[in-house]
Amino acid sequence: MTMKIIKDPVHGYVEVDDTALHLLDSPPVQRLRYVRQLGFSYLVYPGANHTRFEHSLGTMHLAGMMCRQLGLGADERRLVLSAAILHDIGHGPFSHAIEPLIVEFTGEDHQQIDTLLCSGILAETLSGEGTDPAEVGSMIRGKHCLSGIIQGDLDVDRMDYLMRDAHYTGVPYGTVDAHRLIQSSIFTEHGIVLEESGINAAESLLIARTLMRPAVYFHHVSRIAASMLKYALLAHRAAGDDSRIQDLARMDDATFLFTLHGSPSSVARDCIGRILRRELYKRAVYVGKEQVSPELRGKTGIQEGRAMAEEIAAYAGVSPHEVLVDIPRFPTPMTMGVQVRNMHTYAGLEEVSPLVTTLNETRAQQWRLGVYAPQELRARVEAAATEVLHIKKPTKQDKLLVN
Repeated sequence: MTMKIIKDPVHGYVEVDDTALHLLDSPPVQRLRYVRQLGFSYLVYPGANHTRFEHSLGTMHLAGMMCRQLGLGADERRLVLSAAILHDIGHGPFSHAIEPLIVEFTGEDHQQIDTLLCSGILAETLSGEGTDPAEVGSMIRGKHCLSGIIQGDLDVDRMDYLMRDAHYTGVPYGTVDAHRLIQSSIFTEHGIVLEESGINAAESLLIARTLMRPAVYFHHVSRIAASMLKYALLAHRAAGDDSRIQDLARMDDATFLFTLHGSPSSVARDCIGRILRRELYKRAVYVGKEQVSPELRGKTGIQEGRAMAEEIAAYAGVSPHEVLVDIPRFPTPMTMGVQVRNMHTYAGLEEVSPLVTTLNETRAQQWRLGVYAPQELRARVEAAATEVLHIKKPTKQDKLLVN
C-alpha cells in the first residue's frame, strides 16, 4: 500500500493511504474545499478562511492516532478513518449558518447523509474497500460502538476543530493537548475510557470549548451575517424560486452566494450585497438569559423568529425585512459520558473534575438573544423590541457587553 504525505499547518505531515485518498478525491469531499469551516467568522478574523476539507483531513489524522492507541484491527481502522473523512459531507454552504433552515424544511441535519453514502461514488469506493457504507453512516450518527472516536464527548472531531479554529483565527483559547488525550484513552468493556493521567487534558478541551463560544462560534458579527443569509434564503424561496432546499444545501459557498445574489427577490439581493460589502445590520438588542423569559428562550424556530421580527417591525414602523430576530438554542449542559479509570474503579469526569459544573454555568451566562437592524434604524427597533419581547432593563454588565 502506497502512502501520500500531505503537509497540514496544524498537525504537520499527515499520511494518507490509498483508501483514504480515494475518499478524499471524491466529489462530495472535494466540495468541502469550498465550504468555510467557520461560516462568516472571516468577517471578524480575516485569517478564518479554512475549510471543511482541511478539518476532515485533520480529523482523519487524529482518528488514525486513536485507532493505533486503542489497538484496533485493519477493518475497524478503515471504518473509523472513512467515517472521519466523510463526517462533514452533509454540511451546507457556510457550514452551520443555514443548517437551522435545512433542519426545519427537511427534518435532517448534516449527520444524516445515508443518501450520499449508500449510492454513487462513495458507496462504490467504500464497498470496493470492504467497508459497509451503512456502517459508516451509523458511525457518523453516533450509533456504533466505535462512534465515540469521532462522535463523543472527547472526540477527535472536537480536538481538530478547536485547534484548527484557534490557529486560523489567532484566538489563543483553543489550546487542546490532543496527543495527551489520545495517549490516555483505552478500550475496555465500558467502551472508550480515559486514564486518570488524561484528566487535565480533558479539562483543557472543555475550557477551550467554553472560551471559544463567545470569541468565535457565537461572535455577534458572525451571528448577524448568518441571520442575514438565512433571511435572504427565505426571501429567495418566497419570491417563487423552485429550487429544492436539498439542492441548495449541496452547493458550496460561492455557488450559493451567486445564486442568492441573482435572486428574483430584491430583499435577498440586498442582504447578500450587504454581506459581500460587509455592510451588516447592527445589534439593536443583545441580551442574556436574565433579561428574557424562559418561554422566549425556547422560541428558536425559524417561523417563530420571523413572526417576532414582523411584530417588532410593525411596532417600530419599519419594513419587515429590516428586523431580524436571532434566538440561539440555549446551551445544554456538557455531560461527560466518558469514564475515568482510577486504579480499578471507574467514575464520570464530573465526579473527579469540579470544573465541569463551573463551565456549564459559564456557558449559560454566555447565551445571547439578538435583534438586528440597519444602523440608521437601530434605536427605533431597540425600543420596539424591548416592548414586544418584554426585555428587562439591563444591568451595567449587560450594557458593557452591547457597546
